[in-house]
Amino acid sequence: MRADKSLLKYLTEYLNRIEGVRRLSFNTVKSYRKDIEQFIDFCSNKNIYLPAQVNENTIRLFLMLLTEQNIERKSISRKLSALRGFFKFIKSESNLSINPLSQIKNPKAKKILPETLSSSLIEEIFEILNKEEGNKNKFLYKVIFDLLYGCALRVSELCNLNIEDIDLNTKTVRVFGKGSKHRIVPLGEKTIQTLKEYFISIDNDKEKFLVNKNGTKIYPRFVQRIVKKYISLVSDIKNNNPHTLRHSAATHMLDRGADLLAVKEILGHENLSTTQIYTHVSVERLKKTYKSAHPKS
Repeated sequence: MRADKSLLKYLTEYLNRIEGVRRLSFNTVKSYRKDIEQFIDFCSNKNIYLPAQVNENTIRLFLMLLTEQNIERKSISRKLSALRGFFKFIKSESNLSINPLSQIKNPKAKKILPETLSSSLIEEIFEILNKEEGNKNKFLYKVIFDLLYGCALRVSELCNLNIEDIDLNTKTVRVFGKGSKHRIVPLGEKTIQTLKEYFISIDNDKEKFLVNKNGTKIYPRFVQRIVKKYISLVSDIKNNNPHTLRHSAATHMLDRGADLLAVKEILGHENLSTTQIYTHVSVERLKKTYKSAHPKS
């Protein structure tokens, strides 16, 4: 095949490939489409329509534009990753001799340590929930916090859970995570107790598992509102969102001597380097403790 098809034509074929053959998630495919379409629009403005017309200089000009638009380095790296995959596909499907991104490196990412809550603040949230006698959703909210923190789940993973995924006998939960991969996560005794209370409150009705007062299954926006509300009651932390509970869980496990590889499996990370950021968080916490408490600091 020749590389004389348009970039847009190749984009359609590429998206079909990664969705149909590689089985990437809907959100991943959507993200790839958006990033590559942005690049194709940039090329069109320069009268570049064919893959063979794209060279290393084209890519560098595109990067300059992104930098001028104050796009974060992390987002630029993601766009470059999408383009690398796209041109690798074009090269495999045509007579294109050189991938224009072969000499392009990702910008060095700034290390931004995730914000976390202390374990005492997490306990405060549960104490507040326990005292809310008039709150009909108390048990649901407790389960939300217990699974997000106790099992370090992503909000999408929480919302996708079904009652069949919970196994109180083996004390585990089956999680459908990123990349359409399943993993098994242990359930702590406190989380098991919270789940038992919730099951009693819904009469073990499978149709009522993790549903709001309207009877519809919980969704990310709903969870975000609940988490933001209760975190705001105990802390003025900027990132008062569900992912902060996941960050906190990972950090607390490492603080207490958990094995890094085990934490990686619980979190469902593809690469160990992603998990290692939490070791930096723990070190920073140690430094703060040392500075505030040690006589020689």
